[in-house]
Amino acid sequence: MARVGTIEEPFRMQVIRARRPSGSASPLLPIIGGAVVGVALLCAGLAIAALAFGTSFAERLMTPGRPGPTQMVVGALAWSLALIAPAAFVIIGLARLGSVVERLALTRPQRAHVEAFARTLSDDFVVATKVRLSDGYVIPELVVGPHGVAIFETLPPPSYIRYVGGKWEVRVGRRRWLPTENPLERAARDAERVRRWIAAEDRDFVVKVYAALVVPDNRIQRTPACAVITRDQVPAYLASLPPQRSLTPSRREFIVEQVRESV
Repeated sequence: MARVGTIEEPFRMQVIRARRPSGSASPLLPIIGGAVVGVALLCAGLAIAALAFGTSFAERLMTPGRPGPTQMVVGALAWSLALIAPAAFVIIGLARLGSVVERLALTRPQRAHVEAFARTLSDDFVVATKVRLSDGYVIPELVVGPHGVAIFETLPPPSYIRYVGGKWEVRVGRRRWLPTENPLERAARDAERVRRWIAAEDRDFVVKVYAALVVPDNRIQRTPACAVITRDQVPAYLASLPPQRSLTPSRREFIVEQVRESV
């Protein structure tokens, strides 16, 4: 099997870069598909609302006089369709479009944070970019070292995502914001995903996996499961991680090979 990762020798720390194999699918295809679904749901909601309130569709299903049990059920379903369905389709469609906007922001080319410090970090560390797990999920940046494994994810620019009133929101359009997933919780979940991915190889040891979210400043509070650091704090963060005594050099190399084959 041909390897798609390449190691840059001039750095002290090994850097495994990903390159897109020929014939691979465009990363924009899922985003385009999500946008199509979101627009379709939004249009469906507006169309149902126009049908229900702009015509006599719902009234035609209502029988004048005293309706029977069957007619009452049909009438209730008709009004439920007229009142609930349009709002549900519109809300789901807007939520899907919000997710598309967030994913589109994450696909923008981003500078690898750990790789920028490769010349200053020792060869005890190996960094890999765009590591594809067995389920197809891609980790932006992953570091293997004496500590075990650490993953780094980047907070999108403030023009795309914000934290207001105790919740996270993503921008849709020029002025509209919709609720979105907490990026710290997502990074922590991704770390657990990586831990399970490594454990699936039937290792006789458990690897510690850490999560860090790289942000422009320190206004965001860290959580027990996810650190919050700036780009300049990356080397100090890696140095602060306690070494895992059970992770011998040979075991660490096993993990590096697994990562290299997945880049």
